[in-house]
Amino acid sequence: MKGMKRPALVATAIAALTIPAFAQDYPAKPITVVVSYSAGGNNDLRARQLAVPVSAELGKPVLTDNRPGASGNIGHAIVARAAPDGYTIGIGAMGPLAVNPALFPNVGFAPKDFVPIVLIERAPLVLVTGVDKPYKSFEDVIAAAKAKPGALTIGNAGSGGAHHLASKAFQQAAGIGMIDVPYKGGGPAATALLAGEIDMMFEQTYAALPSVAAGKTRALAVTSEKRLPSLPDVPTMAELGYPQATVSNWLGLIAPKGTSPAVVRRLNEAYNKALAQPDMRDKIVGPGNEVGGGTPEAFAAFIESEGKRWPALVAAAGIKVE
Repeated sequence: MKGMKRPALVATAIAALTIPAFAQDYPAKPITVVVSYSAGGNNDLRARQLAVPVSAELGKPVLTDNRPGASGNIGHAIVARAAPDGYTIGIGAMGPLAVNPALFPNVGFAPKDFVPIVLIERAPLVLVTGVDKPYKSFEDVIAAAKAKPGALTIGNAGSGGAHHLASKAFQQAAGIGMIDVPYKGGGPAATALLAGEIDMMFEQTYAALPSVAAGKTRALAVTSEKRLPSLPDVPTMAELGYPQATVSNWLGLIAPKGTSPAVVRRLNEAYNKALAQPDMRDKIVGPGNEVGGGTPEAFAAFIESEGKRWPALVAAAGIKVE
């Protein structure tokens, strides 16, 4: 520090003392995690499950605040506007962070308004059909779709959602056309599938497993990068020759832009420890999902890649919110 003027030297010394002290003192009060969807859904469930070990690690309560509405945009906007002090953070989801900006004229935030903390999980989908339908394999679907273009029906949980995007990615990759049938949620779509109203649908794995196990539906393919332990005999879309249809709904932890790197690191460490616990891994992997984890930088790169991928598909497929 030779040659440094006294005011600058004092400022440097103060910074060196206060930044570590802040990192050591955090958190000094409860942390609120904003979930942009209703209670009972996967985002909410995972936030509450992780809150238990994270609270124990940090020594302060981790509370869940559900702020549903506008396809997740409301909750994400709340996080974007929150003070960047580490006490209001949120569950960042695929829709609001990577898809909604291409569907809505004004979502109230931009991905750059957040600091990624950690990827929590990826939730692949499974292409399922009713057991009363003639499609015994994935190849049967391709053959039928090419024999009768635009005749097969494929349901989804709403325009622009993961179910719909997986369907469009598949159709685009295979060079086929189907009739996309939107429903108000995954539950109504699954009910329609069981009733024989639609030929097939891409369904979240955790939601599809009970019907598959009960012999009510037939799993034809999964959209994960590797075969799932919960469906070991079901091939991936990549194995079948359509890697472009590798799709996962995902969620992670985000903070408002400007949050201290020291706070981000502390939260990243706490959530990585929680995700590494065997019981937590079982809760994620058991229903067919994939455990996340990793660095803030890796999650940031993942969000950026997803943010480039889905708007292009939305535009090419002409997807619009109804």
